[in-house]
Amino acid sequence: MDVYYNRNGVGDVLIIPIKQGEQDTFKKEEYGDVVKITDRRDGSLLGYNIFNASKYFDLKEQGKMRMTEEMLAPIKNLFTKNQLDDVLDFDLAPKFVVGYVKEKGAHENADKLSVCHVDVGEESLQIVCGAPNIEQGQKVVVAKVGAVMPGGMEIKDAKLRGVPSTGMICSAKELNLPDAPQEKGILVLEDHYEVGQPFEF
Repeated sequence: MDVYYNRNGVGDVLIIPIKQGEQDTFKKEEYGDVVKITDRRDGSLLGYNIFNASKYFDLKEQGKMRMTEEMLAPIKNLFTKNQLDDVLDFDLAPKFVVGYVKEKGAHENADKLSVCHVDVGEESLQIVCGAPNIEQGQKVVVAKVGAVMPGGMEIKDAKLRGVPSTGMICSAKELNLPDAPQEKGILVLEDHYEVGQPFEF
């Protein structure tokens, strides 16, 4: 999962997003320097903001960062110190990874969609893809379930025209990469990328 820190733009605040929500439904509870944000409609957890973050973490980076076990330990300590009893069982596995398209087949209900079986290292995912340039044998970027795209969309299990799809094969434009081509098509990676490795962008 990703966290965000932008001292120049936002201030000395570590932002831990859990789930998307509408800002006008936010409910905020303060526990010292920790602010817990929930949705007042259903009580679901949306995230945490940790103020004065540089007191608790050695934050050398700016912008988006991957949550690590080393970062999670002081967060747990801070929660305990401020009597916030939430269980922090975050999924720290990378959500954007290099995949290998093992198979590409026709979609039974849509001519312009393909059903792909993609090796992402520890598992194989069935992903329905509409890109015209998808082919068997390619290395690609896969957004796994739980990934949040740069545009804010969260990737979920879905059915596309009746066929289950787990994850998304990404284009450079969807990843908001610089100089991304405007024409439709997934990003095809060079062969030196290792299947299953995190894709950094």
